[in-house]
Amino acid sequence: MSGMLKITLVKSMIGRPEKHRKVLRGMGLTKVNRTVELQNTPSVQGMVAKVSHLVVAEEK
Repeated sequence: MSGMLKITLVKSMIGRPEKHRKVLRGMGLTKVNRTVELQNTPSVQGMVAKVSHLVVAEEK
């Protein structure tokens, strides 16, 4: 499970539930087309699963 995930916000969080917004902010995503690199851990995988319709995640 080690490694990095490259996560890009591809859809706006406007009109999304507050839970989704909090997850995105927790990952460090605030604007569309921003990319962050996070450790591939179970907690990060869960966050990506919650907002999978808004982000694109690729293993690095």
